[in-house]
Amino acid sequence: MRVFIAGATGAIGSRVVRLLVAAGHEVAGTSRHGDRLADIEAAGARGLVMDGLDATSVRTAVLEARPEVIVHELTALAGLAPDLKHFDQGFAMTNELRTSGTDHLLAVAAEAGVGRFIAQSYTGWPNERTGGAVKDEADPIDPHPTDASKETIAAIRYVEGATAAAGGIALRYGQLYGPGQSIGRGGEMVEMIAAGRLPLVGGGTGITSFCHIDDAASATAAAVTHGAAGVYNIVDDDPAPVSEWLPALAEAVGAKAPRHVPAWVARPLIGEHGVSLMTKVRGSSNAKAKRELDWTPDWPSWREGFRSGLG
Repeated sequence: MRVFIAGATGAIGSRVVRLLVAAGHEVAGTSRHGDRLADIEAAGARGLVMDGLDATSVRTAVLEARPEVIVHELTALAGLAPDLKHFDQGFAMTNELRTSGTDHLLAVAAEAGVGRFIAQSYTGWPNERTGGAVKDEADPIDPHPTDASKETIAAIRYVEGATAAAGGIALRYGQLYGPGQSIGRGGEMVEMIAAGRLPLVGGGTGITSFCHIDDAASATAAAVTHGAAGVYNIVDDDPAPVSEWLPALAEAVGAKAPRHVPAWVARPLIGEHGVSLMTKVRGSSNAKAKRELDWTPDWPSWREGFRSGLG
C-alpha cells in the first residue's frame, strides 16, 4: 500500500517508516525541515517537507504522495520538559497539531479519497480518575480534568472525535519509555531519578500504563492493515501504581530509592496535575488492541522493559 506518514522523523514515526518499508509498503514521510529528509530516505522512504499547521503545505505533500493510508504522528514533544504546574503551556504546539493539523490532514484525505486514516492520541492521565483502576476504550475521557491540563484534554478529545467522524482510527499510546524517551538512558526522568530529584508523592496510588516505544511503533504499523474505525489503547499488559514502578525504575538505573513526600508538600512545586499523576490517575487495558489489531507487545511488562529495554 501507499502510506503517508505525517511526522516521519519523530520517535514513533521514524520507527513506523522502517517497519512499513520492511513489510513492502511504499512509504512517503514528512518533516518540517529539509535537512531531515535524508533520514527518511535512508530508511527506504520518500521524504517530503511539510508544515502540519499550513493547510497548503499539507495539501501539496499529500496530493504529491497519492497515499491510500495517512498516519498522523505530528507532535512537538521532542526535548519537551513540561512544567506540571503549567502543563498546557508545554503542549500548546502539540495541541494545535492535534486540532488544526488534524483538520488539514482530514480535509486533503477526503479530497484525495484516502481510505484509511490513523491518528496519534494518548491514554493514562486523560482517563476519568474515578471508579476502577484500569479503563478500557468504552470509559470516558476525564470530564473534570485538572485546570493545568484542560486545553490538552480538549485537544485529545478533538483529534479522537474528528478521526472517528471520518471513519478513522485513533491510537492512544500509554506512557512511552525506551531509547530516546524521557524514561530511557540519558532521558530527563531517568536523570532526575539518578539525582534524587523525583520523589514518591503521597501514597503513589496513581496507576500508570506503559508502552515501549518499539511497541507503539509496531501497533501503529499493524493498524495500517488491521482494525475497524475507533479508538485503541496501545499499552503493555501490566498497569501498576507509582509506588511499584518508580522504585523499580530507580533500581534499574542504579539510583537510590526515591524519598517519600506528602502530597501537601509537593503541591506547591508540581501543582494539582503533578499530584494527580502520582496519586489519582488510572491505567488502561490493551485487550481491544490485542484482539482487533492482531498486535501484542514485545515488552508485555515495564518490569522487564525497565531492566533491559531503556536504551
